[in-house]
Formats: sequence, structure tokens, C-alpha cells
Amino acid sequence: MTDTTSTQPADTARASELGTVARFLKATELDTRMLGMIGALLLIWVGLHVISSLRLGVNPLDFDSRTFLTPRNLWNLSVQTSAVAIMASGMVLVIVMRNIDLSVGSAEGVIGMVMGFAQVHFLVRFVGLELGNPWIWVLALLIGLALGLLIGAFQGFVIAYLEVPAFIVTLGGLLVWRGAAWWVTSGQTVAPLDATFQLMGGGPAGSIGAKWSWVVGIVACLAVIFMHYNG
Repeated sequence: MTDTTSTQPADTARASELGTVARFLKATELDTRMLGMIGALLLIWVGLHVISSLRLGVNPLDFDSRTFLTPRNLWNLSVQTSAVAIMASGMVLVIVMRNIDLSVGSAEGVIGMVMGFAQVHFLVRFVGLELGNPWIWVLALLIGLALGLLIGAFQGFVIAYLEVPAFIVTLGGLLVWRGAAWWVTSGQTVAPLDATFQLMGGGPAGSIGAKWSWVVGIVACLAVIFMHYNG
């Protein structure tokens, strides 16, 4: 009886503490699963930084230019993962419908190669447009959009009308489109590309420059906050 009574204040305090945390998470609408993934990502980054520092024989707190956590390397990661983030946004709709698309990365690869091939070979040699023509990057983007629609429509038709499981169709697409990306260019580098087209993929100063990138980011954050509290 004494043990039960003595544990009641501790249980009450623990419940109050958990209630505070729960109220904070509810008020801020933070997803604990997302926080867990972010924490795991930070642990991986710190681990890679420490390992690279130890292998080079430098102090991890010095942030040597050859280690992992450097501004240049984080910039590279941001640029390289931006395309993946855009594709992941589209994948949300697929997953919500209880399907999966394993071919999205390979499809992106072949579409990019076709757009590059169109600029260097097709539009220049066969259409007669010179490099630097303002129509080259527009036509290249239209070709990429059309090819993406065709790939998506074909795989969607097989899944929806022929009733082949999405896992099987997109797994096959992963291999087919990866091979197609190599076949289009024969494994060779595609260059030179239109200067305006290259801005679509960012660059050292981003597509619109450092200053306007910050402006757009701040405006977007303010818009999200405004819609959240007035929606």
C-alpha cells in the first residue's frame, strides 16, 4: 500500500511532463516520425564528418575543406537532392493510392539524356537551330515533358488496364529506362548545353541568383505561415 502511494506523485509528474510534450507537438504540428528521420540524418552526417576527419588526421572541429561537413559539400548535397525531393513530392500521390513507382529515378535519367541529346544533336543538326537560339531550351523542355507523359501513361496503362502489379511494372521500367539512358548517348557525355537550359538545374548562384533565392525562400515561408493561421 505504501509503495503504491509513493509512486503516485512520480506517475503524476511523468504524466504531466508527457502532457506538456504532447501539447507542444500538437501546437506546433511537428511530426515525431519526421523529427526522428531528421535526427537520424544528422547522426549520419556527423558520423561521416568524424570518420573523414580521423582518416585525414585532422580535428573534426576544424571543419577542414577535405572533410564531410563543409559549405561546398553541403551545397553539392542540396543541389543533388533537389531533383529527388521534387520526384518524392509526386510520389506522395502514388503512395497514397497504395501503389509504388520504382522507375522514377531511371525515368528522370532517360528524360534528362533525351533533352540533352535533343539540344546537341537533333535541334542543332536536323532542325537547324544554332546553339544559343532562344527556342532551344524551350523545345528541349517540351520534349522532356512529352517523354515523361508518355512514360507515365504507358506504365499507368499497363498497371490500370492490364492489371499488372505496379511493383512489377515499375521494377521493369527501372531497368529499361536506365538502359535507355545509356543507349541514347552510347555512354558518352552530352555537351555543350544551352546556357539558359543549364540554369534550370541551378548552379553556383542558383537559377535566379543568391539574393533572389533568399527572397523567394523567405516569401514562401511567410506564405505558408499566413495560410496556416488564416486557412
